[in-house]
Amino acid sequence: MKTRAFLFLFPLILTVLSLSIASIFSPTGFAQKRVSASDQKDSLNERIRRVEDGLLLPVLVKGAPNPAMDLARRMQFYKTPGVSIAVINNGKIEWARGYGVLEAGGNRFVNPETLFQAASISKPVAAMAVLRLVQENKLNLDEDVNKKLVSWKVPENDFTKEEKVTLRGLLSHSASITVSGFGGYSSDKQVPTLLQILDGTAPANSKPIRVDAALNKEFRYAGGGYVITQKLLEDVTAKSFPAFMQKTVLNKLGMTRSAFQQPLPKEFWDSAAVGHKSNGEKVKGNWHTYPEMTAAGLWTTPTDIARFAIEIQKSKIGKSNKVLSVKMVNEMLTPQVADLGLGLGLHGINKSASFSHSGSNEGYRCLMVAYTNTGQGAVVMTNSDNGDALSAEIMRSVAKEYGWLEYLPKEKVIASIDPKIYEDYVGQYQLTIDSIIAITIEEGKLMSQRTGRPKVELFAESETEFFMKVVNAQIKFFKDAQGKVTGLVRRQGRSEMPAQKIK
Repeated sequence: MKTRAFLFLFPLILTVLSLSIASIFSPTGFAQKRVSASDQKDSLNERIRRVEDGLLLPVLVKGAPNPAMDLARRMQFYKTPGVSIAVINNGKIEWARGYGVLEAGGNRFVNPETLFQAASISKPVAAMAVLRLVQENKLNLDEDVNKKLVSWKVPENDFTKEEKVTLRGLLSHSASITVSGFGGYSSDKQVPTLLQILDGTAPANSKPIRVDAALNKEFRYAGGGYVITQKLLEDVTAKSFPAFMQKTVLNKLGMTRSAFQQPLPKEFWDSAAVGHKSNGEKVKGNWHTYPEMTAAGLWTTPTDIARFAIEIQKSKIGKSNKVLSVKMVNEMLTPQVADLGLGLGLHGINKSASFSHSGSNEGYRCLMVAYTNTGQGAVVMTNSDNGDALSAEIMRSVAKEYGWLEYLPKEKVIASIDPKIYEDYVGQYQLTIDSIIAITIEEGKLMSQRTGRPKVELFAESETEFFMKVVNAQIKFFKDAQGKVTGLVRRQGRSEMPAQKIK
């Protein structure tokens, strides 16, 4: 699945957007000791340096050394030319910096103003606009969307006889809609209309967007559902989606470096980070175009996404309601199916309660995490297909510096097994049509390498279950009745991907 962002390097460009002694999130309101501006800057610079030098793997091995890593080396390891970071503390953007370059081999440096594709982080921003129309009684979360759709309707079938597709289902990925994500369109491809995408007709490169299972039963990620929402917004407002979003959300939140414009207008090309594949090569034409704008079409910066997150934090307690009321923000932050709210992933309770979303477009990976009640958070954007793991390492460094216990690495114990067992697992496993997992033994270590990804070591939890340190992923091998290894399952988060052993 693909989505977007804006990004990094070594003229390190520091933007101290705000440091406040009396924060709106201060639990007491007591005055603090006065500190000179120079001391504040030195202290902040030290804090930023610790984040830059303190990247952490998702898994720590008990009893083994687990040194922190510096950002520059990890960028090199992941073949990621550019990174951009914004950190929220005490309800304000405490700092924002860019690292690296807009394009591999180039000399244009990433700074906090650099544009990235936000990819799927487009979804919660679009959801906020939808909820604004619900707040104005122009839409209803629990009404059949076909009642308001004009130029296209969700096709009826056996699954829609009893229950209908609603906005609540679309925003929470529980409406059993097809098409999880979109690949976008390279510079030499024709871009389809929204109607062509909805019906999966040429030149659309995705399947028709339909209901294919019982509604409102379970979570199933569906960018297709957000494309239906895009059509609904256009029909109800009689405005282009980019113009509607600009007026309804972006302008109101001061997201001045953000736009739902696809393709990106030429006047912004020089300030946009170029997308890169996992092998370090540039994406053809620099980036893909995503007409599925609600699902993946936002160009933005970490600073602007941080402004979006802060607005949610403040709106919830009635300190700022520029787009949504307290009631509507609480609706957005209410779990619907599994740990999904309306456009946002939800985790934890009380002080540990947080909302988040990641993004994955061709050549871009990004991550937003914000705490609901403490005024903390961070946004990381990269211009590489390898940026998801890097973003997570950066987020764990921020978590360590700012005391977010929920995002710290997990500790695991390596099981003691006979290395001779490794021989049974050596081979190639077909993960997808164009991706395999190669299992090898190198210097007595069991290694795994997915197509286009770096080789990583596997550590035993049991004779058949192994974990990785560089990503929070596990592999479980399966055997037939004769004890012969026939396949594996790769688990990462909620995702499980089976792979058959190739003979």
